[in-house]
Amino acid sequence: MKKKEKKTKGQRGSQGQNRKMSEDFWYRNRQKAGVITLPSGLQYVPVAESSEGGCPRLEDTVVVDQRIKLVDGTVVRDTFLEREQDTFGVSETMEGLQEGLMLMREGARYRFFIPWELAWGKSGNGKKIGPYSMLIADVWLERVIPGR
Repeated sequence: MKKKEKKTKGQRGSQGQNRKMSEDFWYRNRQKAGVITLPSGLQYVPVAESSEGGCPRLEDTVVVDQRIKLVDGTVVRDTFLEREQDTFGVSETMEGLQEGLMLMREGARYRFFIPWELAWGKSGNGKKIGPYSMLIADVWLERVIPGR
């Protein structure tokens, strides 16, 4: 008899499905040209570099446009489409996005492939992001607001 996969009520995908899909995607993705894989497991592709402005630090606030998707293509958030930027403290976001933002300069656009360990982990987040979900974040860093 096959063991049933545990699924949190209202979340996308089972833990086992999400974990396998995320890990398979990560391993395939690291073989692609232009994809940079950091020791933490974060992967990224610089889409448009910038020589203007500085890189955000953990204590800074950033203004970004971002499209966040699951590896199956499901859109979680899209400020490009909504025409509404997100403003948040770098230290207030998930670990993978923190690490990625601190690589960027103002005006740059990167695509991040955030493994579940650096995203919402075993728990997921709400109904859109299930447990063990890898995220793809297309981020345009529009402005850095210096912290203290």
